Amino acid sequence: MRTLFSLQSLFSLQSLAMALLLSLGVACSDQNTEQQAMVRQAAAIEQADECHLCGMIISRFPGPKGENYSKSATSVNKFCSTRDLFSYILQPDNQRQVQEIYVHDMSKTPWQKPQDEYFMNAREAWYVIGSEQKGAMGKTLASFSREADANSFRDEFGGKVYRFDEISIEML
Repeated sequence: MRTLFSLQSLFSLQSLAMALLLSLGVACSDQNTEQQAMVRQAAAIEQADECHLCGMIISRFPGPKGENYSKSATSVNKFCSTRDLFSYILQPDNQRQVQEIYVHDMSKTPWQKPQDEYFMNAREAWYVIGSEQKGAMGKTLASFSREADANSFRDEFGGKVYRFDEISIEML
């Protein structure tokens, strides 16, 4: 009888140990998934930051700015205009490396001096191309979080409204 009790205890301990190991494995797996899903946030544009593409001082110019993170780098690339941002991210060599992309939501921030707290996911934005408004490199892509705001901007300043995936290097 004592041997039977010991065997039952042993099986219970093994079952408990197995359940514990499985739960730890699932927890670690969930944590890895969470870490992979974490998205880096837009970084503040500092007074002396230079455009990753052209080298101009970003803060000296009006209009929406852009930023992107690469899959292989921890630092952010900052751009003096959305036009420079798209010129960079649409290059075939860069397209595969681009991960997070941010632009200013121009419905919430002044054109002459966009504010950092109004960066948004560039892939979700609406863009007006061909407007009268100028950015750092002349004509730029005005970026908006809502289609209605992009349409209002277009009605006032001209241009045409596009989604992120519709923009090509030829349009720039």
